[in-house]
Amino acid sequence: MAPTSQIRFIDTALSCTGPFAVSYTDPDQKWLIRKHLISLIQNFPSLTPSVDQFFHDNGSTVNLLNVKGYLQVSHSTPRIPINIWLLENYPFMAPLVFVLSDAASPIHSNHPFVDSSGAATSPYLIFWSYPHSNLSDFVRNLVKLFSHDHPFVYLAAAASRSFSHPALVSKQEAIDRLVGQLHYDVAAVTAKTAEEIEELAALEGEMEKRVVTATSIVLGLDREKKNLKRRVKEMTDEADVIMNWVGVNDPRNVMAAAAAGEDRTEDAFEAEDETAERVVNHLAADKAIEDLMYALDEAIEEGVVTIEAYIKQVRASAREQFFHRAKIFPWLH
Repeated sequence: MAPTSQIRFIDTALSCTGPFAVSYTDPDQKWLIRKHLISLIQNFPSLTPSVDQFFHDNGSTVNLLNVKGYLQVSHSTPRIPINIWLLENYPFMAPLVFVLSDAASPIHSNHPFVDSSGAATSPYLIFWSYPHSNLSDFVRNLVKLFSHDHPFVYLAAAASRSFSHPALVSKQEAIDRLVGQLHYDVAAVTAKTAEEIEELAALEGEMEKRVVTATSIVLGLDREKKNLKRRVKEMTDEADVIMNWVGVNDPRNVMAAAAAGEDRTEDAFEAEDETAERVVNHLAADKAIEDLMYALDEAIEEGVVTIEAYIKQVRASAREQFFHRAKIFPWLH
């Protein structure tokens, strides 16, 4: 039997008018609320009815009936303070339930039925349907849920997560068990996925660094390859020059050419193209004329040639030298 004082409080609250009136207008609804509350406090004497302001998400406030108290799910676990609010459309809308925690009794993370703010939910609330659902049955279901998985962090919390044998449970307990197990499975998969994503992100960063390093090495090898090709070409050209010089100045080749009456001195020099070869020929002719004039100077001093022959030969050589120098002048400047 519910305490008479609490029954009178419920009756007064439902019949009150004015600014303190509760936000339930239909008489039939008030009768159902009275019936459900009296049944709840009869079955759970630790819960007490109250009227307080409730703040909706849109900022509006209403006066609503609610029950406060605690649930003792077992003698070995901490008591669970709760607050159950009956919204304006109760019992056609499920009540709102909050677990009241503090620093000494924090809610453990990843609880399947209570979030970090204390808001509680369960399959019973999700599938709430009047007239099959009521406050007493809901709180009984909540006690059973919390006996299996206590919302507070305490030393023996892990040991409390045990269910009855599957063949002995009711349909509602089977649904609760499945929801709880799925919650922990999803939490484990989510944590594992987050860990794998973090590892893959770290691997991606390492691979990007290796790509940069490999690209730098490939570019360096490409530059080295080009340098080696250029050096090979230079060394090949130098080898051709050396081989040509050796072929011309080989004593055996020189003696053979002398015996055949050939002069292969010019073969030691190889021009890059026809234009360069013409310049070399003009320079050689110019130097040869210089040598000729020097020999003529010595001959005139020694009296070997006459003055007339000397002047005639110098004039002819000068004209020829001027011709050769005129040809090479543009290339030298």
